[in-house]
Amino acid sequence: MKKILLILIFTLLAISNDGFPERIETSIQSIDKNGVVTLSGNIPKGRSGIVIHNYGKGLSAITHSVVTISGNRATVTKYNFLKDTNMPMIETPVKVGDRVILGNLYSNVLLIAPDEQSYSKITQAFNKLWIHPDIYAYYLIKNDENRVTLKNLKGFAIENEVGLVAIVARDGLRILDPLSGHYLRKLPINIKITKTQSPFYARFEQIDTDIFSISNRKEFPEYYKGVDRIR
Repeated sequence: MKKILLILIFTLLAISNDGFPERIETSIQSIDKNGVVTLSGNIPKGRSGIVIHNYGKGLSAITHSVVTISGNRATVTKYNFLKDTNMPMIETPVKVGDRVILGNLYSNVLLIAPDEQSYSKITQAFNKLWIHPDIYAYYLIKNDENRVTLKNLKGFAIENEVGLVAIVARDGLRILDPLSGHYLRKLPINIKITKTQSPFYARFEQIDTDIFSISNRKEFPEYYKGVDRIR
């Protein structure tokens, strides 16, 4: 009975009232010879998060990033969100009992939408810290990218501390964890879209470049084709 209650609690924590995935707190139960860790509780696949080590005397620090795989297991890598390169790297190894927070940045969301109207309606409907697509558009320009990919979404997420990407598709609002590259769920949306902006809605006129202009040699796919190619 106790095990069933724990599974129910973790399931409720994993899904917010608005349908977006939320943070889950768990801990490392074991570490295998390949460095893959086993977490406590019923942990969904494809969640990214952090490992926190307690050094005692009120001192703790983030030591690693994690991404969950099947069977309550997770891969572990060095924490790569530190922007100040002058800070010393933390060399503490992962240890049994370390605290794990999955979805620690899930309130920070980038929305990929086809037009201003759908962008406005969705951002007003959900209480999130919305990362404006102008910032992502500039990231693509800076890196000479010509389409939305899992790779550049991950790079953008690391650089800008984005936890989720919400993508308006024909079949609903797809919720992507950009660090794991895994689609976590799909939410129903009821928005009439009469026109689309390719590759996605952004206020390009604010960006001092002609990379998105008609005369530029780069060709962006029509919005929904581009969305379906995000793999």
